Amino acid sequence: MVNVDDIREILFNVSNKIILPSFGNLSNNQISYKNNKDIVTEIDIKVEKELYSHFSKLIKNSKFVGEETYSKDPSILNYYQSDNYCWTVDPIDGTSNFAKSKERFAVMVSLTKNKQIIQSFIYKPIGEEFMFADKTGTFINDKKIKLSANTKIENSIGSISTKYWDENQKEKLIAIKNKFKNINSYGSIGCEYFDIVLEKRDFTLLSRLHPWDHIPGVFIVRQAGGHDCHFDKLEYKFYENSKNLVVSSSKKLNYAILNLIGE
Repeated sequence: MVNVDDIREILFNVSNKIILPSFGNLSNNQISYKNNKDIVTEIDIKVEKELYSHFSKLIKNSKFVGEETYSKDPSILNYYQSDNYCWTVDPIDGTSNFAKSKERFAVMVSLTKNKQIIQSFIYKPIGEEFMFADKTGTFINDKKIKLSANTKIENSIGSISTKYWDENQKEKLIAIKNKFKNINSYGSIGCEYFDIVLEKRDFTLLSRLHPWDHIPGVFIVRQAGGHDCHFDKLEYKFYENSKNLVVSSSKKLNYAILNLIGE
């Protein structure tokens, strides 16, 4: 494992050096689109390069999967099948929020090896909030957190992705929305995972699963006592081209959601 304080310092410094000075100060020529639909800023690219530089020094010969790097070379996902340590990075999760000067965005990082998640980190530059997980549990600012796992469906708050489902599943998901207390999206899945651990939210139901969006948060929820599973009830397979995932504060809530979908 890497030293948590080293990661904390790197994320703090990169945030103060690159991210925060640009928050609310982006010009139109610093914002563009990849794949003709997904927003990206110059800051995303700068942050990813800076993190690559730091992380490659922390572990010699480690691999690196970054959201912006992937857009140019999808073959980097093969690193998950190797015996090397691999960093997975979302330089700014919630880029659209960041570009619109909205505060819900985060930097997300995970370290994996041999198809196992070893450590995960989520850093929220606004407020300097830092959450991490390792084999011993999940921590916020070094305080260990354990989910109470008592929420029922009718009292639960979360998000349901409406994109990328097949038509049959999409109809079922729309039909079950009124079973929950509230359904809303932050526009930053990293911030949603953060708040599931803080028990401000209860679940998220997802289709498309880019690893940089979900490895850090899934592991952080899992190590706090939450639960993640695909519709076949097997845990998140980040190293495969998998989809359809439920992540929540408890196994009981996850299975209740799956039962709703299956009805």
